Amino acid sequence: MLDLRLTRAARPAVQLRRLLVAAASAGTGFLLLSCLGYALKRPEAAGSGALRLAWCVVPVAATVYLALAVARTDPGTRPRPGLSAIGLGPARLMAVSALVTALSTTLGSLVALSLFLHLRGDLTGLPFDGAAASFLAAGKSLPLAATLTLLAVVPVVATVAVALALRPRDPRPVTRPQRRYLPFVRQAGGPAMGGRTAGGPTAGGPAASGRTGEVEAAGGGGAAGEGTLAAAAPAGVIDPRFTSPSLTDKADDDKGPGDTPAGLPWAVALVAAGLTAQAYAGRTSPTPAFTFTTVPTGAGLFLLGWLLTAVGLVLAAPGLTHLCGRLLQCARPGALRLLAGRGLMAEATRIGRPLGILCAVTAAGYAVTTLYDSPGRPFGPLSALGALVVAGCAFATLLTVAVETRQGRAETTDALLRLGAPATVLRGAAALRAVALLAFFAPLTLAIAALAAFPLTR
Repeated sequence: MLDLRLTRAARPAVQLRRLLVAAASAGTGFLLLSCLGYALKRPEAAGSGALRLAWCVVPVAATVYLALAVARTDPGTRPRPGLSAIGLGPARLMAVSALVTALSTTLGSLVALSLFLHLRGDLTGLPFDGAAASFLAAGKSLPLAATLTLLAVVPVVATVAVALALRPRDPRPVTRPQRRYLPFVRQAGGPAMGGRTAGGPTAGGPAASGRTGEVEAAGGGGAAGEGTLAAAAPAGVIDPRFTSPSLTDKADDDKGPGDTPAGLPWAVALVAAGLTAQAYAGRTSPTPAFTFTTVPTGAGLFLLGWLLTAVGLVLAAPGLTHLCGRLLQCARPGALRLLAGRGLMAEATRIGRPLGILCAVTAAGYAVTTLYDSPGRPFGPLSALGALVVAGCAFATLLTVAVETRQGRAETTDALLRLGAPATVLRGAAALRAVALLAFFAPLTLAIAALAAFPLTR
C-alpha cells in the first residue's frame, strides 16, 4: 500500500514523464503488431516480414532507454534517510521503480492493442473506409500467443533494464589489489634500508644485510631484523616509494570536472570508418532499390556504415561536451562563463550520451529522408510512426536527463544562493550551456548527416 501511495503521490511532471513512457510503449507495440498483421496478410513474403520485425529493434531500444531515464529521475523512489526503518530500503525502492515501469509500459501495450483491434474492425467495424485493412490483416484471426508475446516485449525488457540499472550497489569504492615491491635500494634520507642505526650494526654486517630489509618489509619481524630496522622503518611498513598507489574504480557519472571522458579517439575513428564504408558502398547503386522492406545484397555495407557512424557519435558526445565546456572557459572567462563551462565539464558523461543519441537519430533521419525523397518510394504511415517514436524518445530522454542533472546540482545551487549569487546568473549559466551545446553540435550533426547521405544521392 505504501508503494502505491508513493507512486500516486508524485508531482504532475513525474506523471507526465510516465505518460511519455506509456505513449512510446504504445507506438512501439503498434509497430510490432503491424509486423504480425503484415505476416498474416502475406505469408509468402516471410523474408520481408522478418526484416520489418528486425527494424522494430530500434524503437524498442529507444523506448527502453527512455523508460530507464524516467526511472532514474523519479524522486519518489530515490533512497532517503529513514526509509529503511519502515521497510523501504534500496532493494525495495528498486522493486518499486521496476513496478512503475512495468505498469507504464503495460498500459501503453494495452493502448496499442486496442488501437490495433479498432483499425482492423474487430471492435466497431472498419474505420477510415478500410484504409488500414491492407497492412493490418483485417478479417484474419490473430494468433493469441504471438500477439501476447509481441506485446510483452517492451514491458519485460524495460522492467529488466530498470531493475539491473537501479540494483543496490556497495557505496564503498572498489579498490584494486596493490602490488608490493621489496625495498633493496636506498631511502630518500640517504642511508640504505639496512644502514647504520642507533644501537645497531653497520650496513655491511651479516645481521644487517639487504636480506634483513627484505624480511622486515615482508612483515617477518625476526630478532636480527627488529634490532636493525627499528629506527629506519616500523615493523610491517613498506617504503611508500615502492608501493603502487591505491587505484579505485570510478564510474563515469562520478568523474570530476577535470576528468576527460575516455573513448573520444576511438569514437572519431568509428565515425570515420562508418563514413568511409558508406562512401565505398555508394560507388555502385544497389539493385533493387533500398527500402525498409527490401534490403538488396549490396546494401549491407550501407547499414554497417550507418551503424558505425551512430555508435561513433554516441561515444564521442561525452568527450565533445567536455571540450565544449573547456572552450567556454577560454580567454579570461567571467563568472557566468566559468560557471557554465565547469557545469558542462562536470556533467559531460551524463548529458553527452543522450545528446549523442539525438545527434545519431537526426543524422539517420536526414539520410532516410534523402532515401525516400522520390515519387516511387513514399514515406508510409508505419515508417512515419517509427520515426516519430525514435525521435520523440531521443528528445524526451535528453530532456529527462537534463532534469536529472538539475536535481543533481540542487545542493550546489542552494549553496550558491546562500552565498549571495543572483538567481539570474544561475539561469544565465543554464541558458549559456544550452546555447553552447546547440552551436557546437548542430553544425557537426548536419555535416555528418550530409556526408552519410551523400552516397544515396549519387
